[in-house]
Amino acid sequence: MRCRHLDQISEVTPSAKGCEDCLKVGGWWVHLRMCMVCGHMGCCDSSPNKHATKHFHAVKHPIMRSMEPGENWGWCFVDEVELDFSTKR
Repeated sequence: MRCRHLDQISEVTPSAKGCEDCLKVGGWWVHLRMCMVCGHMGCCDSSPNKHATKHFHAVKHPIMRSMEPGENWGWCFVDEVELDFSTKR
């Protein structure tokens, strides 16, 4: 299956230097993910609060990408497919 939401990807900047929501509540994260629609920085599903997934459920922005050094993959929550961000669009 292919992602049908690539047209929603924007040029974004990270909303925080860590998980925006964890920073607000004093939480911690394992890995960071950035929403490719608005730039919201959230924590991965291995983190206690799973803020990247919660962001998707709250605002329905479908695509996020890993912000871990050396990782160039993303995920479409709607189509449930991995995306490759290693090449410029």
